[in-house]
Amino acid sequence: MTSLSSRPGTTFEVHPGRGAFNAAFFAVMGPYIEWNVRAHKQRLFADLPRTVVELGSGVGANMRHLAPGSTLVAVEPNAPMHRRLRAAAAADHGVDLDLRETVAEHTGLPDRSVGCVISSLVLCTVADPAAVLAEVRRILRPGGTYRFVEHVAAPAGTPTRALQRALRRPWAWTFEGCSCERDLAVPLRAAGFARVDIEPYRLHSPFVPFNTQIAGTAYA
Repeated sequence: MTSLSSRPGTTFEVHPGRGAFNAAFFAVMGPYIEWNVRAHKQRLFADLPRTVVELGSGVGANMRHLAPGSTLVAVEPNAPMHRRLRAAAAADHGVDLDLRETVAEHTGLPDRSVGCVISSLVLCTVADPAAVLAEVRRILRPGGTYRFVEHVAAPAGTPTRALQRALRRPWAWTFEGCSCERDLAVPLRAAGFARVDIEPYRLHSPFVPFNTQIAGTAYA
């Protein structure tokens, strides 16, 4: 749900209402969302290197998982998120922030220059998940990792899937393109990584379309 939806090209068009709403929403609801997924994040992000690239950093929810003094290359095109993101880096976590106002399909980083990429609740929003994963593979050096926590489509025929289908349009409009019906395990396994470990799990929250999730690591 973190805003990183993109249009063709390398720019992101901020909606005058939704951009500010999403920045405020994730600032307020971030602690609750983090409480729901923290066990998975703590496991995946336990040994992050000192420099990390994050797709869709939003308002900085994942900075708590970086060691003080780390460098975060934050790929976040939604400008209304930036004030809170900078404040989180400077005041709360002592993180050196390298903010890139670009989309995940076109990070602008050199080939094989990165040891670790992370994302949480981001691949649901991008226009082309396969293109984003190709970009991750391009910038990761051999042996690097892509660590992800994402929400996905529920199994076909379940009440959760029916609700996801019923709410897909207002959900996508509210959360700037976020889809609650993507089977993200498929593009992750097809992206050409050397290995992909995926753990499916379910949350129990009032945000029912968001409750079917996966977490894992892809190895370059």
